[in-house]
Amino acid sequence: MKNELAEAVVLERSFNAPAARVWKALTDADEMRIWYFDLKEFKPEVGFEFEFTVEHEGMTYHHLCKVTEVIPQKKLAYTWRYQGHEGDSLVTFELFADGDKTRLRLTHEGLETFPKLPAFARKRFMEGWTQIIGSSLKNFLETAPPGDGERTNK
Repeated sequence: MKNELAEAVVLERSFNAPAARVWKALTDADEMRIWYFDLKEFKPEVGFEFEFTVEHEGMTYHHLCKVTEVIPQKKLAYTWRYQGHEGDSLVTFELFADGDKTRLRLTHEGLETFPKLPAFARKRFMEGWTQIIGSSLKNFLETAPPGDGERTNK
């Protein structure tokens, strides 16, 4: 277990958006396509399976995922593995509401189960998640207009 935690990627970021808004970005397929990956479908339901493909440096990676835990506006977890490669990992998003702001903690554990190749190095995952959470999601949440039902009274 100690080795798993040492290998895990853990990132925390704060967003100028309420937890309900962040949750929608994490669980609505239409929104996910904008800031995350091109998912055909996504449902925040335990047991729901989804997949997506990413091309990176001339290689194609087919991701296979299955939702394992859902606590609305608080926690979302799903398995993360690659077709044709050994290994199985777990991605967890935890939300902590702070008024009109939200702190998100992302944990990606089980990286040590992937092949010992540069493409699966912890550093690559850290770089990828830093860009996805720290830049793509942040920009989406803080520059896009709120969705239906997310209007604020000013």
